[in-house]
Amino acid sequence: MRHLHLIPLLLAFVLPAWGFDNPAQANNGIINVSSNHSVDQTVDKLKGILQSKGITLFAVIDHSGEAAKVGITMLPTKLLIFGNPKGGTAPMLAAPSIALDLPLKILVWEDSQGMVWLSYNSPQYLKERHNLPDNLVQNISAVKALANSAAE
Repeated sequence: MRHLHLIPLLLAFVLPAWGFDNPAQANNGIINVSSNHSVDQTVDKLKGILQSKGITLFAVIDHSGEAAKVGITMLPTKLLIFGNPKGGTAPMLAAPSIALDLPLKILVWEDSQGMVWLSYNSPQYLKERHNLPDNLVQNISAVKALANSAAE
């Protein structure tokens, strides 16, 4: 009992070794890709890629900018919501609950070590979550290539 005060110190060393501080090691349906650019540069690059591919950018939500408006400091964090109704409607017809996760989203954010990440829902995770037929997974799989291109 007298060594209980050492538990927080032990956890401070053990949890990072297990990968709990590294978003790339999370296993919760979220794919994390490290970017070679700042948040703003990554967002701009992703916007250009979407435009060049004719993919509609529905919104960019600047979470950190909104936090700053109310006096809260937050590391740069922006969410891009995008899609293609031609590709996204078929999955919604087959599995209406997938509309909770569509249009597709990529979160671009900076961690406490200054690393920039692109995070998105794994198409396989969405397939399983919504019982999407195998033949429609391709309709949402472009998110991987988009994130990887923006990160380069």
